[in-house]
Amino acid sequence: QVHLVESGGGLVQAGDSLRLSCLASGRTFRDYGMGWFRQAPGLEREFVAGINWNGASKYYAGSVKGRFTISRDNTKNTVYLQMNNLRPEDTALYYCAAETSTTAGYAVWGQGTQVAVSP
Repeated sequence: QVHLVESGGGLVQAGDSLRLSCLASGRTFRDYGMGWFRQAPGLEREFVAGINWNGASKYYAGSVKGRFTISRDNTKNTVYLQMNNLRPEDTALYYCAAETSTTAGYAVWGQGTQVAVSP
């Protein structure tokens, strides 16, 4: 089983950039699609970006397309989320998740890292 730990969150101003990292333990990391999700206070958790096992396919929510970039380095067991031109509405707790199978979906989750964007 894979274990996920996010890092890289913080407090920034609108227009700034942050890069989130998600380090996975376990030798099966390269077998999994990975995703980033976020949850703002009082709102449902929402999909932000996804990447397939080898990085060839990437998917983004419309609200972040063109500003956020997901990538992965299977040699480092890490998936990244580069966030540029941040907006106050990007403020949320950001989670990474592993898609362990097509039937199980995103079955393994990290504990989250907080991103706060001031106007």
